[in-house]
Amino acid sequence: MNTQLVLTVICDDRPGVVELLAHTISQHHGNWLESRMAHLAGKFAGILQVAVSDAHQAELRTALSQLADKGLKIVIEDAITISKPDCREFSFSVVGNDRPGIVREIAQAFAARHINMGELETACSSMPWSGEPLFEATGVIEVPKAVDMNELYDYLDKIADELAVDIRLESSTER
Repeated sequence: MNTQLVLTVICDDRPGVVELLAHTISQHHGNWLESRMAHLAGKFAGILQVAVSDAHQAELRTALSQLADKGLKIVIEDAITISKPDCREFSFSVVGNDRPGIVREIAQAFAARHINMGELETACSSMPWSGEPLFEATGVIEVPKAVDMNELYDYLDKIADELAVDIRLESSTER
């Protein structure tokens, strides 16, 4: 029987980090399934899902823990299966002048309506020509079918006006 693990990893960024993880997982009979990884502020950060047989799980966990000697901080959790409510999936984007509070307001609008934020990626850059700080966010949300979409659009429009940002939703799936 197979167990699935979710690993979070952080360390100083340097060449070979992914190879070290992949080698350790493979050497201990694990199978690398999914991952999201990034270089942020001089750090390597990642989250990944690994499948391993029950017979090799303990040795893989031990080997991953020993990577602390090489500067990797790894948290290992058992994957869980959850049942999702009947949802519609949307991609969203937010663009505007950078300032504190944008992520909180958007996240609050979603959470208040029991909307799960399945993915979120943010970045700050400079606006062309002016050099002013520009905030950008993209992601995926799962909206329960019970949510009144007109109410959600109205609320997001209100937030967009208050924060002077552009917020867009696009349907990712038709369910």
